This record gives sequence, C-alpha cells and structure tokens, in this order.
Amino acid sequence: MRFSFVTLFPSIVEGYFSDSILARAISSHKISIDTIDPRAFSTNRHNKVDAPMIGGGAGMLMSPQPLFDTISHLKATSPDAHIIFLTPVGKKFEQQDAKRLANKEHIVFVSGRYEGIDERVIESEANELFSIGDFILTGGELASMVMCDAISRNVEGVLGNSDSLVIESFESSQLEAPSFTKPINYENMAVVSDFLKGNHSKITALKSKLSLCKTKYFRPDLYSRVKTKGII
Repeated sequence: MRFSFVTLFPSIVEGYFSDSILARAISSHKISIDTIDPRAFSTNRHNKVDAPMIGGGAGMLMSPQPLFDTISHLKATSPDAHIIFLTPVGKKFEQQDAKRLANKEHIVFVSGRYEGIDERVIESEANELFSIGDFILTGGELASMVMCDAISRNVEGVLGNSDSLVIESFESSQLEAPSFTKPINYENMAVVSDFLKGNHSKITALKSKLSLCKTKYFRPDLYSRVKTKGII
C-alpha cells in the first residue's frame, strides 16, 4: 500500500517512518511512503506557495496553483489515488475509518499550513476530509501521520501478530481490558488473581467485564453505544 504526503515540510514526515514497526513494514514492502513538496510545482519565480486571503484576515493561505499541479502530477501516475485533506471541518477519524482505508491501494494526504488551503482546491480534489480532534495544529502533517499509522496497522502483514487487532480498543465500541506482565506483585500492586489460574474461558469472561467497566469509567460516550447495541 502506498502513502503519499503533500507537505511543505517533508523532513517532518520522513523521520517518523525511520524506526520501529512502520520502518519494518517499509523494508518488507508492505507499505511505501513518499513525500512531495508543492514548492516544486510553484510557477512563482520565488517558489511561493502562499498568498493573503481575499477579503482580509490574519495570516496567509496556501494558494491553489501549486496544490492543483501537485495533485495533478500524482493522479497522472496513480489515477486511483484517494485524496484526503486534513482539516478541522472534516469528519472525526475513527478506527472503522482506519480499517476501511487499509483496503485502498494509494492514499494521498494533503497537509495545510498557515491559515489553511484555498477552498477551491478542497472542493475540486478531495475524496474525503478528516480531522483527528477538536483542536488546531500548526499544520496537517501530524494528523496525517496519525492516520497513516492507524491505517498501516490494518494492512495485512504489517503487524507481527494480526490477532492483536481483534482485541484492541474501539473494535467493538469498548476499550481494551487491563493487561499485565511480570512481576506478579510489584511494590504491593498485584495482578488480578484470576488471570494466573489458567482457566482461559474464565479469563476471557473476566476481561470482557473489565473492558466494560473501563469503558464505562473512562469513556461513558462509548459505553452508551454498547448499551444501545444491546451488548450489555
């Protein structure tokens, strides 16, 4: 699966994929990462990619020509590229989106800077708009990397043990149950005793209950979804 990042700061993106699971996924050709800087497509003699907003307003806006030409270049070699813009007005990105998008062959993330992107580019080129939360970042790169990480984990072969995807938080509108490792007792804090008895059916049932308790305490909004579905 291919991920392309349209960004004025390629080094921000490239560094993230140089270590750990995603670096191994790139080495094994499960995913590929490339960046493209709109400055390379600017027809301005100084390679400018921003301009003042028409009608006034603080700050500068990413201008249409460099972005249109950048996206056209990508589409010329990859007609089925799925173009995603990171913007505060977009749909909130969730786990189900990560799973769905993992079936795409090529995703292009377009990251805004300054005060955002000329609306004509978004209206003409976007397949989807996403936000990772109700807060403002200095640019879309972090949000695009968050999405890429979440999507990549759902690409076949990226994780060493694909079974881990099944029990993760948000897979069934619940948070994952508490997990423990050795030592069994650390500074008078002990592991749940039933986890040590080897009765796997009992452990599974207990984890299900603990998952619900954790969800109810930390995310009552998710817990209400579970109740609506009739799971409890």
